[in-house]
Amino acid sequence: MSRAGQVALVTGGNKGIGFEICRRLGELGVTVLVGARSRNRGVEAAERLVLEGASAEWVPLDVVDAVSVERAATAIEDRFGKLDILVNNAGIFLPEPTPGALDAGTMKAVYETNVFGVQRVTSAMLPLLRRSPAGRIVNMSSSLGSLGLHGDPSFELGGFLASAYNSSKTAVNAMTVMLAKELAGTPIKVNAADPGYCATDMNGRSGPRTPAQGARAAVRLAMLPADGPTGRLFDEKGPLPW
Repeated sequence: MSRAGQVALVTGGNKGIGFEICRRLGELGVTVLVGARSRNRGVEAAERLVLEGASAEWVPLDVVDAVSVERAATAIEDRFGKLDILVNNAGIFLPEPTPGALDAGTMKAVYETNVFGVQRVTSAMLPLLRRSPAGRIVNMSSSLGSLGLHGDPSFELGGFLASAYNSSKTAVNAMTVMLAKELAGTPIKVNAADPGYCATDMNGRSGPRTPAQGARAAVRLAMLPADGPTGRLFDEKGPLPW
């Protein structure tokens, strides 16, 4: 199926999983907008994608800066008039002590990007997504945000007690459900993607999975057909519990 004419914005698209999402969407014929704070990194990433045959551009975007987000929305509207796919990929992880010793400042800093940044970008881009005949919103989450999995003693990552990061992804999951309910009955589908434990700058490249593997679930959700699911959390194998 041709995706020519579709436009996708990927926040944090200049490296890691975000770049691999851009790469795969570009291979499918989607025009990719690389959302990145750094001009040098954003332009470099877009140029790499173009050399590989994709249609790609850098969009200046800092998810923690409301002015930057609004400018990005205006630039996309002026350039394309709509947005078909939004992948909220930008996120951070900060070193944390035990949950009981976690200070509110660290939690606030993590939430500013991982939660408030997602809401800020989504709210700004939603009017453009409403102009698409098949809008898709993909929020990058994690199995670490699944309360259902953490309640299972056999969960392999259950000992990773990063309270700020984990709970930020739980919040993203809740936001995904709420927005999907709001948009029920419209062509827009909203889902969350778990990339798995991937080797990225965020974790010192300690994960066993590659960024390309981590991109799979998000790309599939970005390409959902009209009868696809909404308001769910998926990894590349299928649905996960909230």
